[in-house]
Amino acid sequence: PDYGVEEIAATAAAHILNLWRRISAYDQACRGYRSGWAQNIQKPIARLSEGTLGVVGTGRIGTALIGLMKPFGCRVIGFDKYQPPGCERGAGYKRAASLKELLAASDAISLHCLLTEETAGMVDEAFLGAMKPGAILVNTARGGLFKNLDVIEAGLRSGQLGGLGTDVLPAEPPGEHPLIDAWRGFEPWLKGRLVITPHTAYYSESALYDMRHKAAETVVLFFNTNELRNRIV
Repeated sequence: PDYGVEEIAATAAAHILNLWRRISAYDQACRGYRSGWAQNIQKPIARLSEGTLGVVGTGRIGTALIGLMKPFGCRVIGFDKYQPPGCERGAGYKRAASLKELLAASDAISLHCLLTEETAGMVDEAFLGAMKPGAILVNTARGGLFKNLDVIEAGLRSGQLGGLGTDVLPAEPPGEHPLIDAWRGFEPWLKGRLVITPHTAYYSESALYDMRHKAAETVVLFFNTNELRNRIV
């Protein structure tokens, strides 16, 4: 559980900043600019220090993301009913009373919750409808948090979902779907608002070493002391 924390948090932060500052949208659009180069502004773009980031799930990775994003000056709110009171003070975020409150207040939302019976399919029509119109969503947790791609496509087409940066999908690799086809084809209506990385947020050479080294340490610890670390009951 303690490998890849920095990497996943950094990938989430990169997705947030990319969509917030519309880097991918500019990259896609400016390939066709022939005149007025710097006058072709993507709108709207809010100032980070005037926006709110909502973090759903404030465990190891969620709090690491908060630490990365706070220097940009954005207000940070979090929701995690399994974290005891006071954790928000140590991590430096404001605790939202409910998921609905967080969705309504956030300009960007990052998912860092476990995939359980409770959270499976949580990103559905009601979830997107409760978001601030045009807000950004980032998922570096689990693809099963999405109800399906139809919901995401509808949200992006309507503009209710301003952009999605995701490292995970309901099925990997993705099969045939109109949203995936539009993404692969750089269709203009998406305008760089869907950014997908192939379930690699955990990766760095150091994280790969940690994963193997810590597993070996756990085995040695068990044989030497009979202590079973990180046991799943």
